[in-house]
Amino acid sequence: MKKNKMAHQKSLKKRILGYAVITFFSLFMASIMLTLPLRWLNPFTTTFIIQEIIADKKIIPLDWVPYENIAKTLPIAIVASEDQKFPEHFGFDFDSLYKALTENREQTRGASTISQQLVKNLYLWPGRSLLRKGLEAYFTILIEVFLPKRRILEIYLNVVEFAPGVYGVGAASRKLFARSPAQISAYQAALLAAVLPNPKRMSAAAPSSYVLNRAAQIQNAVRSLGGVAYLKNL
Repeated sequence: MKKNKMAHQKSLKKRILGYAVITFFSLFMASIMLTLPLRWLNPFTTTFIIQEIIADKKIIPLDWVPYENIAKTLPIAIVASEDQKFPEHFGFDFDSLYKALTENREQTRGASTISQQLVKNLYLWPGRSLLRKGLEAYFTILIEVFLPKRRILEIYLNVVEFAPGVYGVGAASRKLFARSPAQISAYQAALLAAVLPNPKRMSAAAPSSYVLNRAAQIQNAVRSLGGVAYLKNL
């Protein structure tokens, strides 16, 4: 009787372990299928867009613009503003993270890289839970492994929100400045980069004094990095 019970328990443990391995492998393969195809295929939507579609009951298409058709002023403005170490890091800027964790609360800064922000926009939801941060870190590693830096930046420029309900540089350049993405000036690019922390409250088309000051800082940062040449090897 005791032997039968022990055998049953051993068999149960093996089944549980088998189910756990299958579940882990299935989730791992699913995460690869969500990231690897982005090397060649453009995403047709994001979780942030889906949330807005559900809330506002309106269609929000992505007006996709290839990287080579975007004025070179915009990628460098975004990098200068959001993630100056983008060309060289592997998804995480640990120096900025350390500064964000050690400075006082009144001066708390963001430490998310462009890769992390892309992951959040594509797959996740707003918030600061440990689950969301864990998923963000995991998917950030995957896109850094599977996607070239230029592709990461191209996707980010095409899915990030630049104004309420305005996603991607294609829609933003036409709706905010009445021009094509290829015609965005250095100043307009700085304005678009300046509103990224909160595009629902800040406007690139009708900039506040804060946005104007921030845009000027971004233009100075672009010059400090060496201008568009900083991204020539992406």
